[in-house]
Formats: sequence, C-alpha cells, structure tokens
Amino acid sequence: MTNRWAAKRLSELPPYLFLEIDRKKREAIAAGRDVIDFGVGDPDRPTHRFIVDRMAEAIRDGANHRYALTAGMMELRRAFADFFARRYGVNLEPASEVIALLGGKEGIGHLPIAVVNPGDIVLVPEPGYPVYASGTIFAGGRCHTMPLREADGWLPVFDEIPNDVRRAARLMWLNYPNNPTTAGATLSFFETAVAFAREYGMLVAHDSAYGEVYFDEPPPSILQVNGAKEVAVEFHSLSKTFNMTGWRIAFAVGNAEVLAALAKVKSNVDSGVFQAIQHAGMAALSGIDGSEMREQIAIYRRRRDMLVSGLRGAGWTINAPTATIYAWAKCPAGAGSMAVAARLLNEADVVAIPGAGFGAAGEGYLRFALTVPEERTQEAVDRMRRLTW
Repeated sequence: MTNRWAAKRLSELPPYLFLEIDRKKREAIAAGRDVIDFGVGDPDRPTHRFIVDRMAEAIRDGANHRYALTAGMMELRRAFADFFARRYGVNLEPASEVIALLGGKEGIGHLPIAVVNPGDIVLVPEPGYPVYASGTIFAGGRCHTMPLREADGWLPVFDEIPNDVRRAARLMWLNYPNNPTTAGATLSFFETAVAFAREYGMLVAHDSAYGEVYFDEPPPSILQVNGAKEVAVEFHSLSKTFNMTGWRIAFAVGNAEVLAALAKVKSNVDSGVFQAIQHAGMAALSGIDGSEMREQIAIYRRRRDMLVSGLRGAGWTINAPTATIYAWAKCPAGAGSMAVAARLLNEADVVAIPGAGFGAAGEGYLRFALTVPEERTQEAVDRMRRLTW
C-alpha cells in the first residue's frame, strides 16, 4: 500500500533487512518455537556494574536533569581524549577535536547531512553497515559502492574506483574491525587511505565501533597516520565495548572543521546525551582495562571458538574472527544467503543474517553474532549439523 505522506527520499532506501528478519523471528517465537538468535548484534550480558553504579549516583543529581550540551560535557570530552592518548598515542584537543554522540548510528547518519551537498558522491563499502548509504540518501548524495572481497582481505581496492568518481567524491566510509566480515585493517592500509583522500580532496570517515572488541592485537586508529586529522574523522562507540547499546553514547574525533559542522547539525536536531549517561560513560572509559572487560572478551572468545569449530565440523567454511562480536561464514554448497538463512530459521530455529542484506557483495555469506550463551550456541551448532546441503 502506498503511503501518500512519505517523502520520496524514503523510497530510495534499501529494505532494512534486520526488521524483516526480526518479524519472521517473532512469528516463530509466537508459534511456540525455540528460536536461537544470532541475528542483530546486541550484547546479551548486562552493562557492567561499575558503570550502572555511577549512573545511579548521577541520576539522583538534579544538576544532570537539565538540557545537556550538544557536543558533550567538557569533562566527558577530556575523558575521551585521555582514552585516545592512552590507547593510540594520539593527542586530541577536547574542545574542538572531540564530540559526544547519541550512539554511533546517530553520528554516522548525521555526518553526510553535515558535509555532503546534494549530488555529491560518497564512497560506501559493500558489504557494509546500511547507515552509510541511508545517511547519504538523506543528505541528497549519491552512493558509489566499493566492493569488499575475501581475496582482497575485505579491504577496498582504491585503484578500481574510476578517476571521475575519485575526483568528484566528497566522503569515503571505512569500517575496521569490519561489520559484517570481521576483517581488520593495518596501519599501512590507513596510510594508503589517508594519502588517497588527500590526493583527491575528500573526507574519510572511519567507523571504529568494534575497535575495543578484539582477541589478538589491538586494532589501529586511522588518526595514528601522520596528517590524518586534515582529512579524517573517526567514530567510536561505548555500545558493544561496555554492553551499553541501549544507553546511546558514542564519540567522534578528528578534523575540527568537520566536527564543528556535525555539531551544528546536532544542535538543530537533538539536545545532547543525558548528562547522567555522560557520567556513566566516563566511568566506563576509566574501567576499560579492568577485569570485567577481560572477562567479557574471554566469554566472546569461548563463544567464537565453539561456533567456528561447530560450523567447520558441519562442513562450513569459516575463519575465526580476530575482532568484533561476529563470525562471517561462507554459505554451504554455494547456496544463496537468503535461502540458507531461511532454512536455518525454518528447519533449525536458528537466526543468522544473510550477507545479501549488507549489499550485493555480501552474497554467499552469513553473519552470526556472538551474543548467544555457550550452552545455546552448542545447541544451535547441533541443530545446524543435522541439516544437509
């Protein structure tokens, strides 16, 4: 049925696959089926107690009940900057090179409105987080897809981008550790990306939402590249790192002019992060090296190993992720991702995300979120082993 009130730009958006999968999952649950959900990457464990305790204290303070500053309390922005200096050895000016966000999705969705003019080209990785494209559409920009392939380490090949597109591009999105492929990027790759952006006069926006969820070496920041602040901004989120998806707090760092433009958009559409949550965010950052975080990574590691081992035993091809809360598996027997996901739900009551939902370049793969307890992960593996392809 046509919606006569919907703006035309909404018709340009690709289907948000997560909503359709959630609908089918709910139908199965309503029918009394025992569904095991590896779908949307929402941590199943609660926010850490030391963060909740700080929130409980802050929420009782009436000073935190008023409108917040759009860009965030200076105390919080200093905490972000201090974290960045410790983690990456990069110095940031809190007043101009750091802003708080109502979650990474909000900042990523609003950045094109701040920097992209109607008709501008935005380079978007595929497979990739759908908001890179939807934010571009809302800003009136045009998406040019950068295919990510396993043979290339799931990294974009800049030489494949046509010269006219390079010259016209206004913004390029990158995301490492990557969702959905779990791939990482080296500092050398970021050096190439920064040089590419500088040569063609474009902004590069790096989404590092999973930068603190890793199993081996800590991933680099694009801002560690010399001169990166001239052409780059980077997004970090507390959501997956601290089990705070519902709290909505993240931060963007880097080029001061870009962040000022983003802050101007935000000042017109939101009133900042609730100050009690900002205090909780400061507590989270102060405890990032604590035992709670080490235990959380250990839990994800055990789940990862169980899922990867189980799928391999069932004949699937899958690499063990070195970061993120996901696993990225090849569809068995060359089957299509939508068909495989449908069979998993219909015949095994297991939910996984078809790679095609992240763009055509994701076809042939499925994404599993490591957000299912070990005993349920084992049950899901046992169910999937019973299927033949």
